[in-house]
Amino acid sequence: MHLLDFELTVMTARNREASTTVKTQVRETRSIWKIGDAMTKAARKTVKLPKGYVPTEDEKFMNPKQREYFRQKLLAWKADIVEETRNTVEYLKGENVSHPDPADTATANADRQLELSTKDRLRKLSSQIDKALARIEAGTYGYCEETGDPIRLKRLDARPIAKLSIEAQEMHERSDSLKAG
Repeated sequence: MHLLDFELTVMTARNREASTTVKTQVRETRSIWKIGDAMTKAARKTVKLPKGYVPTEDEKFMNPKQREYFRQKLLAWKADIVEETRNTVEYLKGENVSHPDPADTATANADRQLELSTKDRLRKLSSQIDKALARIEAGTYGYCEETGDPIRLKRLDARPIAKLSIEAQEMHERSDSLKAG
């Protein structure tokens, strides 16, 4: 067997693996779409916020308006992720073509891997959004999971999936850096 034949055999095997991975990713994506569609329907049943509403420190923390504000923010973010995931899946379906040139095949495989890692990152982010929405429903959203103290509204507005206050997050990061070092 020549080196070129061997490389083509390896690339063909990788294409089969990538094809199987794409099929698995498509199945996972379809379940994300169903969840996203259900959340969109749930969002339609919620109370309307005043136009331009933004939570302030002057209000009671996590009052119904604030919870609704963050629920809508999370649902909008989730909708963006669902759309981006759909685009990624469509791209992966279209790219599942064998190229005659080994260099083109290698480039296509690298692109596919990048798209798959992007999709995996989006899947994890989607899961974090789902957990934040569950915390809203449970009444624990906006409170630090370490200390139980309220998380600042500015932090929640910037990162609505935050589970820790800035202070608790910094303690975790320091602890992690000590373990690593």
